Amino acid sequence: MQFNKEITAACFAGILAAMALSGCSGNKSSQTAEEAEEEAPIVKLETVYETDVVQKGVYTASVDPDLINNISSSMPNRIKEIYVDEGMNVSKGQKLVVLDDVNIVGYETQVANAKANLDNVQTNYNRAVELFKIGGGTKQNVDAMETQLITAKNNLASAERTLRNARENTVLTAPISGVVTARNYDPGDMTGALPILTIAKVQPVKVVASISESEFSKVHKGMKADCTFDTYGDQVFEGTVSMVSPTIDTSSRTFGIEVLLPNPDSKVLPGMFGRITLNLGEARHVVVPDKAVVKQPGSGNQYVYVYKDGKVTYNKVELGQRIDNAYEIISGVEDGAQVVVSGQSKLADGMEVRVAK
Repeated sequence: MQFNKEITAACFAGILAAMALSGCSGNKSSQTAEEAEEEAPIVKLETVYETDVVQKGVYTASVDPDLINNISSSMPNRIKEIYVDEGMNVSKGQKLVVLDDVNIVGYETQVANAKANLDNVQTNYNRAVELFKIGGGTKQNVDAMETQLITAKNNLASAERTLRNARENTVLTAPISGVVTARNYDPGDMTGALPILTIAKVQPVKVVASISESEFSKVHKGMKADCTFDTYGDQVFEGTVSMVSPTIDTSSRTFGIEVLLPNPDSKVLPGMFGRITLNLGEARHVVVPDKAVVKQPGSGNQYVYVYKDGKVTYNKVELGQRIDNAYEIISGVEDGAQVVVSGQSKLADGMEVRVAK
């Protein structure tokens, strides 16, 4: 009787153990399934579409003056005074430089001598003509005196021109309004090969840039252009394309343009670095949120995860321009595609994902 009780107890214990093992096995299977389900990353999606995108071309540029004048003396002379310095604004007609006038007295003497000689030759010529009329002279003598008269007149004209030139080069004035961009001498120096001063006209200025030949047909004279300069941050200066080069540079495959900028306040100066923005028309492209774009470290390539049938693909894309908080996509994403905008850090190409509700 005692033996039967022990057998019964052992059987009961075995049954409990079997049930416990069965229960543990069931829990483990359920837990594995849940873990497998949790391994699929959760992502957020947005559907993207094609739209008309304004094509803006942005080009690095530099500023050139509209006109440059070199202020020089036409003959060697000593500088007495220079009234301006580099960087100063000048007005048309303003006195800039005074040169030594010591040579003017000598040139005035030459003019006086030339006038006296002309008077003398003129008197002799008149006498020769009168004598010839009354038969007291020859035609040959008249012709010789006429030649002397012409020479005397030419000598006087040359002396007067030299004197006038010397006077004009004694006081040098500004032929244009602008800014002094170079000063090569000081008072007391003799003038030489270099100009004494260089003046640049900066109202307006020319903003010059080089553009890829692929855009040659889109750029034309007269189109509007927005210019920005590092000196003035985001401030926009409006100009007009005034010149489009008719040829393409064979080495760089680019062509040059000039944008005329009114520059009424002379804020934009020659040598400044800037950018020109042109409206090159419209193109129909897909636009994706900027948070959908993944940049591959070290390569410079950009990718977008595209969702379809429960999986994502890692699509390399060609970006166009940035539009607020989105990017224009030139290639890599189709119209109507669903792109991942959150959760990319856990993704890989071809991975199954769950979509956040």
